[in-house]
Amino acid sequence: MQNGPPARGRHFRAEKFDVASFFFSGLTGLATFLILAMLAVILANIVYHGWPAFSWRFITAGTEKDMFDVNKAGVLPMILGTTARVIIMTIFVIPVGVITAIYLSEYARPGSLATRVIRGAINNLAGVPSIVFGLFGLGFFIAFVGGGLDTLFGNASPKWGKPALIWASLTLAVMTLPVVIVATEEALRAIAPGLREASLAMGATKLQTVIQIVLPQALPGILTGGILAVSRAAGEVAPILFTGAAYYMATLPKSLSDQFMDLGYHVFVLSTQSPDIERTRPILYATVLVLLLLTFALNLVAILVRARVRRRMRAAH
Repeated sequence: MQNGPPARGRHFRAEKFDVASFFFSGLTGLATFLILAMLAVILANIVYHGWPAFSWRFITAGTEKDMFDVNKAGVLPMILGTTARVIIMTIFVIPVGVITAIYLSEYARPGSLATRVIRGAINNLAGVPSIVFGLFGLGFFIAFVGGGLDTLFGNASPKWGKPALIWASLTLAVMTLPVVIVATEEALRAIAPGLREASLAMGATKLQTVIQIVLPQALPGILTGGILAVSRAAGEVAPILFTGAAYYMATLPKSLSDQFMDLGYHVFVLSTQSPDIERTRPILYATVLVLLLLTFALNLVAILVRARVRRRMRAAH
């Protein structure tokens, strides 16, 4: 007769197979696979058709010659214009979005009328079509603000009351504002309430607590909102169609009041205004490829900054 504790294997009972869990797990896996497959097909199609026209000369050349000629066309002005409008937009949208999120998360009373109005405005702003933002920028920034500046400074010819880099960037900032606000609010809510309470208990004011305790902890989430804003704005065409993008420019923009060439708008021009669409198809795909690479590069820079901030925060703790 065997002494000692019984072997574990004798008392092991296999769990019942969960058909529903297996089905829904497979369904979510299939959906993920389809999304990745569609993305891979799109990227492969763009690279396949755009690679023959993609070259260092294509990236560094300008538009002094025929922009519909595959042997002479270049996209350097479009790269600089797209990068400039995204950077200027980020400079404007991040502070406004963060301040608004701080007010809603830290100061505003949840059930007050002002809070409900602000949240309703943010939700409605997020659902407005991008072409409407373009018309808003044309009417408000160019006609009202720009025209007012020309009148104030006595400009004989319109300097600010016309499409310009600054107005296109501000229009994009208004469009992406809800993205930054929502991402920042989520980051602020994720901060443990105990940190705020400990700071207040040690005699710090509300403002000191927000600036020195809450914001540094929420910085990675705020940068995530900036990344999402850059991702959305980099390929937008409708908001800049009336506010700053130029069909053709022989020179680069020299100030915020100048128009600029843009990769997204250039794709629209190549696909609709070309005298021979088959001839310009390689340029079209190569321009789309450059736009994707530029968007990935801008996102990568923001992601690296966020990762560096997280490493510093971990090292500080």
